[in-house]
Amino acid sequence: MIAIIDYGAGNIFSVKNALDYLGLESALVKDEKSVREADAVILPGVGAFPAAMEMLEKSGLIGTIKEEAAKKPFLGICLGMQLIFSKGYEFEECDGLGLIPGDVRKIDAPDLIIPHMGWNKLEKQNGCPLLENIGDDEYVYFVHSYKAQCDDKYIAAWSEYGGKVPALVYDGKYVFGAQFHPEKSGETGLKILRSFGKLI
Repeated sequence: MIAIIDYGAGNIFSVKNALDYLGLESALVKDEKSVREADAVILPGVGAFPAAMEMLEKSGLIGTIKEEAAKKPFLGICLGMQLIFSKGYEFEECDGLGLIPGDVRKIDAPDLIIPHMGWNKLEKQNGCPLLENIGDDEYVYFVHSYKAQCDDKYIAAWSEYGGKVPALVYDGKYVFGAQFHPEKSGETGLKILRSFGKLI
């Protein structure tokens, strides 16, 4: 079973619907026991970094997330991906979950519209289990104003938007992060979620 963490800041139903469509068993969860019993975990998210971290803190799940992400497949989506890094700088400096070293800062692209909304090509960089069935000309859907800054070794795929935007990150073990919305990215996104399900 895949636990979708419902902490008040997520696009939870579209993620659940995509997993249902793929025949992957999942549940919306709010408690520590359910996260621990799950075979894999998804952390969705929309909104602002500090507010989301505050809601996670109130949920009492931060310690559990850190422990479980060290031993089972874990996927952060959109803001959920940003939260897996060490720090965010949206409105204020704020500690993240620290699952992957790096920080999250506003996209610096004065000639482009921010937030970045739309379809962009995935450019594969490093090996990653979620990209095994992804070709060289596939596009995914983004909605975001901030991007991760991290060591290149963690970047599985990136997209171009006023510079290199990490699109999919991977710690080499269990932790994945998608800046785009796989659940809104058509067949390409479904292939990525299907690959995540196969890790269980």
